[in-house]
Amino acid sequence: MNTLTANDAKRNFGELLLRAQREPVKISKNSKDAVVVMSIQDFEELEAMKVEYLKHCFKSAQEDIDNDATVEGKRFIDSL
Repeated sequence: MNTLTANDAKRNFGELLLRAQREPVKISKNSKDAVVVMSIQDFEELEAMKVEYLKHCFKSAQEDIDNDATVEGKRFIDSL
């Protein structure tokens, strides 16, 4: 992943947009990672994966409830 400083990103915004179309670009400010700029296609794919993962989690939780495979909350926390 390419990394640019915030100042470089500002000075070369057009180049940043072109790079982000090819791969995500990390922007740092004051030597700390601040943001990632990515194409809309990458963003939409990431959001779709998050939705699918949440659906999987809810389905798995419902299956545990249906199969009486749940654990009481305090016992779960104590086991950690």
